[in-house]
Amino acid sequence: MDHISLSYQSILHDEATYHVARGELTPNRPGALHGHDFYELLWVQNGLVRQHLPEARQDLSEGTLVFVRPGQRHALQARQEATLVVSLTIRPEIVVDMMARFPMLGGHCFWSTASTPEVLHRDIRQLAALNQAALRLERAAPTRLELEAFLLPILASLMDEVAALPSDIPDWLASACAAAQDPKVFRDGAAGLVELTDRAHPHVSRTMRRYLGQSPSEFVNDIRMRYAARRLSGSEDALADIATEVGLSNLSHFHKLFRSFHGQTPSAYRKRLQKNLIQPRKSI
Repeated sequence: MDHISLSYQSILHDEATYHVARGELTPNRPGALHGHDFYELLWVQNGLVRQHLPEARQDLSEGTLVFVRPGQRHALQARQEATLVVSLTIRPEIVVDMMARFPMLGGHCFWSTASTPEVLHRDIRQLAALNQAALRLERAAPTRLELEAFLLPILASLMDEVAALPSDIPDWLASACAAAQDPKVFRDGAAGLVELTDRAHPHVSRTMRRYLGQSPSEFVNDIRMRYAARRLSGSEDALADIATEVGLSNLSHFHKLFRSFHGQTPSAYRKRLQKNLIQPRKSI
């Protein structure tokens, strides 16, 4: 594919630090990849997107975030009707300065060392919150304060969820590990992760043990249990529903796995959090 170069100077006017754009993608295969001199955060608000890269392609489901650095090339194509993407263009000096102030972000998101854009995922509740924050950002004056007020909570949440990957991990595995944060992937267990790699299970398993010290099942179960912990702390949903949501229909197995990760049963974990909440006093 040919490629097109875009510049933030044609998108950001005057002193604007960012620009929010929304667009419905077409199912037509793109004729060219595009690169740019700015940072871009985009996410799939609705539908299914195929992302074309110089040497690969990825299918991005609803709730997928893509962090694109200057110089990286890609193109997007709709794989379903009414596929909608939100794109945030950011002045490059803003992201460079954030790295200087928050070095713990190194290796992640805009600061990933992978050759392809980092792909992460938000669940349906997180996506709703993201879209609400984006609406506020879109209506606000495009200042640095508004931009950082939007970005920092997202980055902090992602840093809590995504384990650091070795800098020399193969791009194909790093991409699969990031995409495995999607419930639609980890619900299928190790098979869901391996399918993303387009490689044989034994090869994926050997590579993961070499770079991560975990098997595909161990890696996915870690994601499942962190997700389950967030669901237990943020909802009153039944344990059986949460177990099914993470792909573990056997409730006994879910209890055993959760206890091995968090040191207590799901019920005890939820009760401890509720006990620690400060409740307002009733007026007399």
